[in-house]
Amino acid sequence: MTTLVRADGPDKVTGSGRYTADITLTGMLHAAFRYADHPHARITRLDTTAAKAMPGVFAVLTQDDVPDARYGPFIQDRYLFANDVVRYEADVVAAVAALTPEIARDAAAAIEVDYEPLPIVHDLEAAFAPDSPLVHPDWEHYGADDYLVRDGNDASFSSIVKGDVDAGMAEADEIVTSRYVADPSHGAPIEPRAVVAQWEGDHVTIWTSTQVPYDARAGVCETLQLPTNRVRIIVPHLGGGFGGKCGFHYEAHVAALARAAKRPVKLTFTRMEEFLAPDRRREGMVIEIESGVMRDGTIVARRATLLLDNGAYSADATFFPQTAAMHVAGPYAIPNVAIDAHLLYTNHQPSGSIRAPTAPQACWAAESHTDEIAARLGIDPVELRRINGVDTGKVGPSGQTYDEIGLQQCLDIAPGLVGYGHDLPDDEAIGVAVGWWPSFPAASGAIVKIDDDGYGQIITGAQECGTGAVMTLRQLVADELGMDPERFRLVYQDTSVAPYDMGATGSQTLFNNGRAALAAAGQIAEQLRELAADRLEAAPADIVLADGSAHVAGTPDRAVSIDELAGIAAGGELLIGHGSGPKPTFPELRGSTCLGDNGMAAWVAPQFSCHAARVRLDRDTGVVRVLHVGAAHDSGTILNMQGALGQVEGGVMMGVGQALTEGTQYDDEGRQRNAGLLEYKLQTCADAPTITTEFVQIPTPNAGPKGAKGLAEAPNVATAAAISNAIAKLVGGPVRQLPMTAERVWETMHDHAASGSTSTEVAP
Repeated sequence: MTTLVRADGPDKVTGSGRYTADITLTGMLHAAFRYADHPHARITRLDTTAAKAMPGVFAVLTQDDVPDARYGPFIQDRYLFANDVVRYEADVVAAVAALTPEIARDAAAAIEVDYEPLPIVHDLEAAFAPDSPLVHPDWEHYGADDYLVRDGNDASFSSIVKGDVDAGMAEADEIVTSRYVADPSHGAPIEPRAVVAQWEGDHVTIWTSTQVPYDARAGVCETLQLPTNRVRIIVPHLGGGFGGKCGFHYEAHVAALARAAKRPVKLTFTRMEEFLAPDRRREGMVIEIESGVMRDGTIVARRATLLLDNGAYSADATFFPQTAAMHVAGPYAIPNVAIDAHLLYTNHQPSGSIRAPTAPQACWAAESHTDEIAARLGIDPVELRRINGVDTGKVGPSGQTYDEIGLQQCLDIAPGLVGYGHDLPDDEAIGVAVGWWPSFPAASGAIVKIDDDGYGQIITGAQECGTGAVMTLRQLVADELGMDPERFRLVYQDTSVAPYDMGATGSQTLFNNGRAALAAAGQIAEQLRELAADRLEAAPADIVLADGSAHVAGTPDRAVSIDELAGIAAGGELLIGHGSGPKPTFPELRGSTCLGDNGMAAWVAPQFSCHAARVRLDRDTGVVRVLHVGAAHDSGTILNMQGALGQVEGGVMMGVGQALTEGTQYDDEGRQRNAGLLEYKLQTCADAPTITTEFVQIPTPNAGPKGAKGLAEAPNVATAAAISNAIAKLVGGPVRQLPMTAERVWETMHDHAASGSTSTEVAP
């Protein structure tokens, strides 16, 4: 396919693009929230009198001013505003609309709230204990999806069981046991979220920085008890999301304020609010893994227990336990598996979708454990992965038999990209890790039309969060119709205009909406062939669409331009197509059972990767520098190579941050200590390693358009694990807490030196 300039590129790089925070409407007010400031407490008094009396204040709302409706995508465990109890420090207690942001903030601070402290559930293992205080004492009365297995603080339990793990352990020559702890972390997009709401009669239009406009609309309808036809969601340019802007957040709060104030209202988060408030951050984990292995390297059994930090409310995290369990199992043909995963309520900020949710932490633990096995057996880590890695026709840990896949090819490629096997300086080492990630089949629709001048429009509900997936639709449609992609304009990110799409989540946009756009373009192609056949006195089946014209196969000179055909069609049947494309089917699982099964144990068109990281360690300080990352990916057919390379490079950089610096720190009372970019320590361009990428292109049946798989999340899966395995070779063993900060690396190195342990390195 042709590489072209992204349709949204010029606006973004010149600064002329409009984001939600740039929107200004006549008479617009500004919103501010009063947050709980207590991780867990009962509200004994809430007085908004002083705030309402302040000049310039137009509305002050609490839960008493909105419908008494619990909500949540899988568990209905929260209200728009804290209702009697606050469960984390940024629970919204009240909201204010005022003439200026300063007045709104002052009014929010003037709201008087008295609290009765409640026990704080702060530690994951304590939350799992039978005698733990309950974050939600009334959990049994909450509405919830039927598949969920819940009990007290355990909001969602999932298991993967295959074979007989006890028998497998008894058969094993060696048993290797590991424990790892991952701190929670943030997506940290550069654009803080913003929402603008305006009512016209009983209809509300909401501009919002969301990755999932249709979910946002559903949330507004549910919490404000409005019919769908009265709510319109528009997304201007989105300044990044990384999953943190998935789901329904504050659109209903701002809409309710605008209705009460009878004016448009805008909410713009500060950077600190962006860290503290939204219910989307990467979950913390405690992971214990035990593997039974034979001396030849075969893994015959794996048992594991995972504890995931759900935070105060469930958001979309209820399917994460099964996802995490799959990543701890890894892309390995292990015959006996028993993995339990528990999603636990705590008085922390709620967890949710952050790029490849659960995967970087779980893969880091599982792949560090794999290197521990290699060291125990004296087998090269790459060879150990070749022995156990899934391949075409093999059965994975959940009982899925794989069609043609490229994991073994990725293992052949990635280590060589960074010089694996060659001599290195004493302060450098190379680590290798493999990862996988599913593709997500979902409903999606698109409309394609060509106007009388031969220029077209693609109308899609798909959301562009910066990946370029929506931009690639022009290439797909243009290739199908034999036209120049520059002739197509995109109309998107408006729920009142376009068909449904689940949004920029799960790497699903091009995977699903690409099929929809191709189906719509296919209808227009049929219309063009009919028109051309009549014009050229040929059969429609003999018409070829290419280079902006329709010609008879084998005789290019018998042709008519698509511009001319579009003009003809304008006088009768218009050139319009619509479609959704056939949705891939889920594979069958054999020989396994799963409790709390939400469908994440069967992976449609799974993606596979191998990352190799070359790092340098300063032994005096513990500072690690990532020098070079080699990434090999099986993502099916690559539709836009430039965009695909960008996704891998971005995912690798996010993985470097996950590995070395990015982690949320809490004080003893459950409050975040580093809610800002200065303290949170994102990676910058100065930290970027050389990144070399190769794709194993295997066109995949039962997948996306032209055999494509998802791509955006997969590059974030194995990077931290590869860096971890390189560090372990330099310090004498794995660093068992993520992120592997300089302090933790230094302490691990000295702990191993004091205990007399040796390096786990078995190959350079």
